[in-house]
Amino acid sequence: MNDARRVVVTGLGVVSPVGSDVDTAWENLTKGFNGIGPITYFDTTGYKATLAAQVRDFDPAAYLDRSQILRSDRFAQYAIGAAVQAVEESGVIGTLAPERVGVYFGSGIGGLSTLSDQIGILDRRGPHRVSPLCVPMMIANMAAGMIAIRYDCQGAALPAVTACASGSNAIGEAVRAIRHGYADAMITGGSEASIVPVGIAGFVNMKALSVSADPNAASLPFDARRAGFVIGEGAAALVLEEYEHAKARGAKIYGEVVGYGSTCDAYHITAPRPEPIGSTRAIEQALREAGYTDADRVYINAHGTGTPLNDVGETQAIKNALGTDAAGKALISSTKSMTGHMLGAAGAIEALVCLKVLQTGIVPPTINLLEPDPACDLNYVPNQAVEASIDLCVSNSLGFGGHNASLAFRKV
Repeated sequence: MNDARRVVVTGLGVVSPVGSDVDTAWENLTKGFNGIGPITYFDTTGYKATLAAQVRDFDPAAYLDRSQILRSDRFAQYAIGAAVQAVEESGVIGTLAPERVGVYFGSGIGGLSTLSDQIGILDRRGPHRVSPLCVPMMIANMAAGMIAIRYDCQGAALPAVTACASGSNAIGEAVRAIRHGYADAMITGGSEASIVPVGIAGFVNMKALSVSADPNAASLPFDARRAGFVIGEGAAALVLEEYEHAKARGAKIYGEVVGYGSTCDAYHITAPRPEPIGSTRAIEQALREAGYTDADRVYINAHGTGTPLNDVGETQAIKNALGTDAAGKALISSTKSMTGHMLGAAGAIEALVCLKVLQTGIVPPTINLLEPDPACDLNYVPNQAVEASIDLCVSNSLGFGGHNASLAFRKV
């Protein structure tokens, strides 16, 4: 890795349940604002799970014209919103040849709302009434495709589709593309919009979702009361750039992506491996690339879904990777306690959180952590943000199918 090119972040964008611009989202996360509430997109009568973390303040017309809105799924609209924010802040477009800029943008599910709506039309009105735009609106690569079209990015444009690790894998693979010379800049991140009837029914019937009716007792990472995750939605985008190019043009630099690990449990389609071998290796890979030492002051944005198995396994993986003593000194939080689980967008917004921690020295809390699970015995920054000087930030993502991804960031 010594001869690999350095990769920095020069733009951020977000559409989320806690705000649809970076400043608003960050302020709400540090204040411990809970973005979870009753589902309003459809009538939840008869559904066991009635809460979600919906995006409430996003206007697609601020980013897309009417015809584009009508021809795109909500997940792609969120992706465009976040990407436009990041690209405009970065200012990288126009400084490179189009073929040197690519787009890797993840989504775990893609256009589920479109697919669900069109199946309903098929059932009610027959095959001739299904939209000719059904397929391009629903396929998971369309967020990457639309972003590439908007900015004439003629390098590689593709999605990462690794369930809850999609956003992190998209970022990590984009980092590798720049490191090894395939691109000089990448627009990357993740998007999801799966708060639709079939999505809620499917997740709750696999017993993955919390069925609490209380928003403050629903998403409970590392708490003994936890009983499933709360589904969220939105998107986050990062502009990655080769360091020397960013420096030469005087770009604002949030931080450097210094490590990436990616592994698979190869165990079960939904459950994590009982011994967290794969997640441990992913964290270890990211730490090794980052040049981690025991002297580093570490913040970890945990995957922290609030499911019984995930939180215990991740706690052990962190101990395995850092060592028990160093793990005990690290500051760890799950922002899913506020955003819900944004699925394919989770790793992207959590990478953004890591970069803001480096920039501001503020670590957001894990809210509603009132009854710590004895098996989850690290410092999860309960309920109140703390100020801390952090050297190294790590973001973990652990997805269905056994996909594990870990990203590491430092200041430049």
